[in-house]
Amino acid sequence: MQMTFGFTRKDTEVIKETQEKLYSADRGVQELNDGELIQLILGSGEKSHSLEELVSRLLSHKNNYGFKDLAPQELMGIEGITERKAEQIIAAIELGRRVYHVEKVVGERIGSPHDAANVFQELKYYNQEHFVAAFLNTKNVVIAKKTIFVGSLNASIVHPRELFHEAVKRSAASVIVAHGHPSGDPTPSREDIEVTKRLKEAGQIMGIEVLDHIIIGNPGYISLKEKGYL
Repeated sequence: MQMTFGFTRKDTEVIKETQEKLYSADRGVQELNDGELIQLILGSGEKSHSLEELVSRLLSHKNNYGFKDLAPQELMGIEGITERKAEQIIAAIELGRRVYHVEKVVGERIGSPHDAANVFQELKYYNQEHFVAAFLNTKNVVIAKKTIFVGSLNASIVHPRELFHEAVKRSAASVIVAHGHPSGDPTPSREDIEVTKRLKEAGQIMGIEVLDHIIIGNPGYISLKEKGYL
């Protein structure tokens, strides 16, 4: 005998109610609770699991373990969560993280290595190295931010072409680059120093100054400018 877990509403009824709240609330999507947001992301349940069942299980997982470092395989271990549902959730979480951290810093003026480090604080949470650039105007105000590549830092991989192509597209006067050390230790490696020198030289040729290279640890950071490499 199949258990119903007390959920009797059809998926269409659940979604309709949440949509009505989305469009009628004064603050729109901000008025929705976590469960309602997940409902909109998933859109429907599965053959033997209603939408409300899946949302309940996901919220239970969130309360116990959080959603910050979820892997698709972890979600697929929850009864009723298919590979496709797991992909939807992971993509939504990552998109939200990227939008938040990019839009939060655009318009910020960078006056010190500490200011620069604040622009890249999300890097401390990644389990893999991300090489990210902030593009600045002539007043040292951030006009854009972009992940250049993901993976271990290597002088042969981090080619100046990609960085300065993005800088030219945005008419940037200068750039600040950063990457995180998943180990938590921000001490620069030999490769970090070689990449920094290579980018500095390319920037001098392009007329776009590399103001700093920030290595984000957890906790703490190191500015290669302060260390004398720029």
